[in-house]
Amino acid sequence: MSSVRQEGKDQIIFVTKEDHDAPSSAELVEEDPNDPYEERGLILPSGEINWNCPCLGGMASGPCGTEFKDAFSCFHYSKEEVKGSECLEQFRAMQECMQRYPELYPQEDDKAPQEQSSETDQNSQDSASEETSNSTSASEQDSNTTQPNTEGSGES
Repeated sequence: MSSVRQEGKDQIIFVTKEDHDAPSSAELVEEDPNDPYEERGLILPSGEINWNCPCLGGMASGPCGTEFKDAFSCFHYSKEEVKGSECLEQFRAMQECMQRYPELYPQEDDKAPQEQSSETDQNSQDSASEETSNSTSASEQDSNTTQPNTEGSGES
């Protein structure tokens, strides 16, 4: 015989081998579309934006939440041929806000750290090459200016 134990919101059911041999009599309950605690995606069945969606990563509630909501709403509800083309001002305001909080919204390029590292190494190599060629040019100039004038030395 199975036993049931409730722990907080969870219900734990222990079943026996005999319970597993019998066909299940469980009835599936259809999800309530109006349940505010039911997890939904970014866009609710009504077509509205779910600002509580974990997929937004807290963007809607941070210090630039208002600007983010304005820009995202404008884009989502856009009817223009080029979707969101009328939302440039809202996105600009959001970007300016994010630039005021660089610790929360890092302004990194979409490059992986390895790519940035190799790019830095390449820049260092380029700089070293440039310095070497500059010092060679400087040495050549110095040698040109320090060589004695041999044309007039035979006549004196």
